[in-house]
Amino acid sequence: MKKIIALALALVMALSLAACSAEKAPAETKPAETQGAAAAPAETEAAPAAPAAASEISLWAYPIGKWGDQETVDAMMAKFEAATGIKVTVEYLTYADGDDKVNTAIEGNAAPDLIIEGPERLVANWGAKGKMVNIADLFDDTAKANLIPSAMADCFADDSTAYEYPLCINAFCMAINKTVFEAADAMQYIDEETRTWTTENFLKAMDAVYAYTGKQVGAIFCGGQGGDQGTRVLVNNLYGGTFTNPEHTEYTWASEENIKALKQLYDMESLAFDPAIVGGDEIALFYNGTLNVAFCWNAIQQANPNTANTGAGLTANGDEIMFMAFPSPNGTDVKLGCQNYGFGIFDNGDESKIAAAKEFIKYFCAGEGTAEAVAATGNFPADTTITGIYVGNEAEDILNAYNATMAPLAGEYYQVTTGWAEARTAWWNLLQQVGASDGSVEAITEIVNTYVDQANGK
Repeated sequence: MKKIIALALALVMALSLAACSAEKAPAETKPAETQGAAAAPAETEAAPAAPAAASEISLWAYPIGKWGDQETVDAMMAKFEAATGIKVTVEYLTYADGDDKVNTAIEGNAAPDLIIEGPERLVANWGAKGKMVNIADLFDDTAKANLIPSAMADCFADDSTAYEYPLCINAFCMAINKTVFEAADAMQYIDEETRTWTTENFLKAMDAVYAYTGKQVGAIFCGGQGGDQGTRVLVNNLYGGTFTNPEHTEYTWASEENIKALKQLYDMESLAFDPAIVGGDEIALFYNGTLNVAFCWNAIQQANPNTANTGAGLTANGDEIMFMAFPSPNGTDVKLGCQNYGFGIFDNGDESKIAAAKEFIKYFCAGEGTAEAVAATGNFPADTTITGIYVGNEAEDILNAYNATMAPLAGEYYQVTTGWAEARTAWWNLLQQVGASDGSVEAITEIVNTYVDQANGK
C-alpha cells in the first residue's frame, strides 16, 4: 500500500512540474520577442565593410582651363595627397586625340581610374556603354541641396544612375574685337549693357566691319569637331532653330529656321566656311587680328585670350575684346550653349581604387579643394555654396561680369542626345559640304537632310 501511495504522489508532483513549466515558457521567451535589438545580431548578417581606399590612383585630364597645365595640377594633387594619403598620377589629354586614347585604353583594360570632362563623354558615351561606375551614392541630401539642379541632372543617365559628379558650369559665347568695331561704327548695333544683339543688327555690324577693314571678319570653322559648340549655337540662334528635340531623342537640323540660317551665313561677304581650321585655330586668328569675330569663346578665353598670358580681354596688339551673346531674332531669346565639367570613375573592377576615386571627388567637388579646382577651370562652381572663386584674380571683374550676363542665357544641355559622337562628326561634315556647295536653298536642304539622317541613325 505504501508503495502505491508513493507512486501516486510522485505522479502528481511530475504533472505539477510539467504544468508550471508550460506556464513559465511564454514568460521566458518573451524577452527575445520584445528585445529584438538584442536578438538581431544572431539572425542578421553584418553589412560588409567598405573597401579601404587605394594609396594610388590615376587621373586623365582633358585641357579644361588649367587642368591641362601640369604645374597647376601638380600643386593641387600634392595638397590632395597631403590631406588623404592618396597619390594621383596624371596624364594630360588633348581634344585632337584624347577620345581615341581613352577608347584604346578601355579596349586594352587599361583605362584610368578617374577622368575629368563632361556628360557627353562620361554619361552619354562611356557611361552608356557600361564603362563607368555608378556614383549616385555621392549625391546625398547635402549635395542635392547645394548643387545647381541642371548641372546635377546632366550627370544622371536615369533616376538612380549617375556617371559624373559636377565640378563647374559655363556658357559658351562669341567675341568681337571691340576696338575695330568702334572704328567701324558698328557698336551702334550692340546692347553693350546686356552684350546682346538682334540678328538684323548682327548682319549690319558685320557689314560695317567688313566695309571698314576690307577683309574677312569671321570664319565658319569646320575642319573637325573642335569648338563646334560655337557653330551649332550660331546656326540655331540666328533664326530660332534647335539642335535636337526637347526629349533629346532626335536631331532637328533640317528645320526651316536652320536652313535659313545656313543660307544666310553662306551669303555673307564678311564670313567664309573654312574646312582647314577648328575652334582653337579660329581663336588664334582672332587673337592675332586676322579675324575680328570669334564664334568659339568663353570665360576662360576672355580672362586669358589664346592662353597667351599677354593680358585679360586683349588681343595680341592690345585691342579690346568684348564677349558677346550670339545674335537672335529679337536679341533676348538667345540660348547659349552650356557645359558642365566634372569627374567620372572608370569601372576597372578594383573596389579599393573606386573608393579612393570617390574620396578624390569629395575633396575636389565638395571639400577643401573645390575652390581651387573650379578656379583652375576658369568656369563657375556647380556647388552654390562655393563662393569667392576669383577674388583677387587679375580677371576678377571680367569673370564676374561674364557670370552675370552670359550664364543666365545658357540653354539646355543637349549633348546627352543618343548618338552624340556620330552627330558631332556629321555636323562639321555638313558645314564643309554647305561651304563647298552653290549656296542654293535646294543644295543646302539636301546636304542637311543627308547628315541629319546620318546623325539620327537612318
